[in-house]
Amino acid sequence: MKDYYKALGVTKSATEEEIKKAYRKLAHQHHPDKAGGNEEKFKEINEAYQVLSDKEKRSRYDRFGTADQGFRGGVPHGWENVDFGGFGGGFGEHGFGGVGDINDIFETFFGGFGGKPRRTYHHGSDLETKEEITLEEAFRGSKKEFSLHTFIPCSTCKGEGGDPKAGTSSCDSCGGRGEVKEEKKTFFGAFAQVKVCDACHGSGTLPKKVCEACKGGGRVKGERKVAVEIIPGIQDGQIIQVKGMGEAGQHKSPAGDLYIRVRVKPHQEFEREGDDLAVRREVNLLDVLLGKPLIIPLIEGGTYQVEIPTSFNFKDPFRVASKGMSRVGGYGRGDLLVDLTLKFPKKLSSRAKELLREIEEGI
Repeated sequence: MKDYYKALGVTKSATEEEIKKAYRKLAHQHHPDKAGGNEEKFKEINEAYQVLSDKEKRSRYDRFGTADQGFRGGVPHGWENVDFGGFGGGFGEHGFGGVGDINDIFETFFGGFGGKPRRTYHHGSDLETKEEITLEEAFRGSKKEFSLHTFIPCSTCKGEGGDPKAGTSSCDSCGGRGEVKEEKKTFFGAFAQVKVCDACHGSGTLPKKVCEACKGGGRVKGERKVAVEIIPGIQDGQIIQVKGMGEAGQHKSPAGDLYIRVRVKPHQEFEREGDDLAVRREVNLLDVLLGKPLIIPLIEGGTYQVEIPTSFNFKDPFRVASKGMSRVGGYGRGDLLVDLTLKFPKKLSSRAKELLREIEEGI
């Protein structure tokens, strides 16, 4: 089991703010685009933060050791309330029962005895790709279009695997039933099992003329064009799922899904810290004393003027509220953190020194 708390260096009682602070520090330290960065460590940190920063995922992780919704305390999702009658035991506390007669059970696991043929053509595989975006695109969101090479439905036979004009014929291997009976001898005796016909894949028919383009598979290698919307505030390393845009399945079987891992390019001026942005600026001491405004850049373009109080502690970043990154879901923006460096005059005139003495005497 992955220890997400250990990955972020926090305890199980850590608050949301402590988790966020630990993530920012470690993500900044291990970012793969920085000198001495570690991509594997960065992925581990990002995965841990995605779970522990979400109340529901964190609750599942604390209870079951995983944030995956596919399991509930070791019980496969969707089977929690299944009841299989006289068999006793079963999943969870419900036991077996309630599914119906014995043929229903075999229908569930083996497709039934001589019922409606169940097709078992290969489902398309899921695919993963990377898409790189700028920090500006991550801030405002964008629409991206790209192409990938994978299996796509055969355009010649429309995914059927055979010439539709030539028609189909009954499968000789299974007699058109789509399933065959297979007997096995074991130490406990002979057992018979009904399985899907390998020749027709459960359809009960075969094309009279196999498609030459796809050799009967219903799919060919080709280019799939994908359009995806990048939501404002997306984090570096986040994954977008696009259903049905993965590898095409055989004979019109469902296609797999496409998973797009988003990489946000490092910015020349801004550094991202969660929903906040950090920027460095040098400020003249005399300008601070005179109350001159500091002009800082904004991620959306343009500039913003702020006045630095003379009492400000320059060891801390100057925080400008709501001028950082967009938050996912459109819930406002983070802050802009201005890391200030004081610039002292190289030489002071006699008049300047005299004025400073007068200021000192007046304090």
